[in-house]
Amino acid sequence: MSRIIDYSYLFQSIPGIKKPNITGSFQLSQLNSGSVQAQLKAAGINTNSKQYKAAIKEMMQNGNGAMFTNIQCIKNSMKCYDQDGDYIDPTNGLAGLLVTEENESSRKRIISIPESSKLEMFEQTKKEFLRENGILNGDTTKRSDVYTNMYRNVKKNDRLAAGYTMEKYERAYRQAFLAAARKADPDWEIGKAVKPGALDGITRESIEANLKRTWSVRA
Repeated sequence: MSRIIDYSYLFQSIPGIKKPNITGSFQLSQLNSGSVQAQLKAAGINTNSKQYKAAIKEMMQNGNGAMFTNIQCIKNSMKCYDQDGDYIDPTNGLAGLLVTEENESSRKRIISIPESSKLEMFEQTKKEFLRENGILNGDTTKRSDVYTNMYRNVKKNDRLAAGYTMEKYERAYRQAFLAAARKADPDWEIGKAVKPGALDGITRESIEANLKRTWSVRA
């Protein structure tokens, strides 16, 4: 997942690059000094907040104590995190979607997701399958919109697992459509027009029932 962070502060102490005249600039190593803390407080920055700590952690990881920054750079970086210190995805404005070493294992679990989201994915996958003759077209697909709509309807801490679960449903829908297209026309192959009515007998409920039987945890 792409990260959009203001790294302008990193270039202020690189040899050969003229340091811009930014009022109130200071080195990262001076963050805990009385004068800098006073500046932060005057600017309305809560240095005890998880949002601030996440922003500073990011800045320290990408720079070092000798690098320069300023109040505005810190504020800009803080905007990339919510009040819990979780990164906000700039493409949809939602937190809880960044995969890290800490949450990678917990992400891979099956959870209950909204019926409306599964229906939306089923209909979108079917529509694109017929339109593209079974080809996965990354230029025209609207699958990411389905995921985003779902993420807005689940708790932040469940969003990664919800995405993992939806991937299972999406793959199952597509596999069912592939099987139906080949059953209707044994000579059919991806890229060839799907025989009219080939997918009419495929229901979301039947696909999901078969899928759930393969899971050790009920979705």
